[in-house]
Amino acid sequence: MTTTQLQPMPDDWRRALAVVAHPDDLEYGCSAAIAAWTDEGREVVYVLATRGEAGIDTIEPERCGPLREREQRASAAVVGVSEVEFLDHEDGVVEYGTALRRDIAAAIRRHRPELVITLNHRDTWGGVAWNTPDHVAVGRATLDAAGDAGNRWIFPELVEQGLDPWDGVRWVAVAGSSTPTHAVDATPGMERAVASLLEHRSYIEVLTSEDPETYVRGFLAQHAERTGERFGDRPAVAFELFSR
Repeated sequence: MTTTQLQPMPDDWRRALAVVAHPDDLEYGCSAAIAAWTDEGREVVYVLATRGEAGIDTIEPERCGPLREREQRASAAVVGVSEVEFLDHEDGVVEYGTALRRDIAAAIRRHRPELVITLNHRDTWGGVAWNTPDHVAVGRATLDAAGDAGNRWIFPELVEQGLDPWDGVRWVAVAGSSTPTHAVDATPGMERAVASLLEHRSYIEVLTSEDPETYVRGFLAQHAERTGERFGDRPAVAFELFSR
């Protein structure tokens, strides 16, 4: 059986907006690609639906949210991202619907990206590994908001707030998809991807009893090498690319 090869991601763009549900979502999937892009002088902004306040059982949300926000900002800085926004939806119970679509459409209008990045919006990670409701809601809403952002008659209140329509989104790239189509060489950004994920130490330390750096390196290397089998045997970050 011939393995379908992944195509290189488009490179004729300058601005990207990454929209995910929680702190660490980007670091577990695609920060090596983001590091490579910022090295090339591209602008990437992060938007998170929640602050991840319900993500650590041993830390109450009132303390956990600010802690994970600090870790996310530090993590983003490692890969050259200086702007991180939080939409303040409630962690664990994010609902797909017009409120979420409006918030994401507003972010797209503010930042005017050509490329939008999000995380797997499907029910599973492939097979029987069940996805979380927050990921599904935010991923799906992001795909929809890429169109909403360009239509002045959807959420007209955004125009009243000074956010004119932006119909310049050319692609939405979904990380963590079980059916990827494109990839980015992870080699130039891998060390920073490791350092970026390690900034989420409070989460990692309750997730595994393994040494944090050993765990992070193993996780990221395994996924990059597996993707690389379909990308010229180079460690890579995979995306499912939807054109607009």
